[in-house]
Amino acid sequence: MATVESMVVEDQKEPEKPIDREKTCPLLLRVFCSTGRHNTLSEFARGQTPSNELQIYTWMDATLKELTSLVKEVNPDARRKGTFFDFAVVYPDPRTPVYRMREIGTTCAGHRGQDDSHSLTSKRFQIGDYLDIAVTPPRGGGGPPPRRNRPY
Repeated sequence: MATVESMVVEDQKEPEKPIDREKTCPLLLRVFCSTGRHNTLSEFARGQTPSNELQIYTWMDATLKELTSLVKEVNPDARRKGTFFDFAVVYPDPRTPVYRMREIGTTCAGHRGQDDSHSLTSKRFQIGDYLDIAVTPPRGGGGPPPRRNRPY
């Protein structure tokens, strides 16, 4: 009778090398934001893009939290605490003339999350891809909690 052995092999990822932002030229990141949902892939068809474009100059080591803060700078509605930012990469399919979408993480304004420190590089973003962000405001309209009727 033969014995069967198994071996677990761990993928060793190379640690990301820090980018010297003083010496490295930034890339133009084309970001498309919409409220409550991602843009549809049909909006990226035939060389077209959605009209809600935000252009950001950044580096491949930019984190999702860093990108969240850049979007909040230009979008006052996204500044409210509890606003969610769902990130997706939109990229051309190399086998067909269409675009594909891959979700890469979520951040929340005013809260720390597990995806905050993920960089574009770690999510296999390639120069030329688009970034699509679904911005979802907090439920309940925000603001202070309603006051209960109390006798004075």
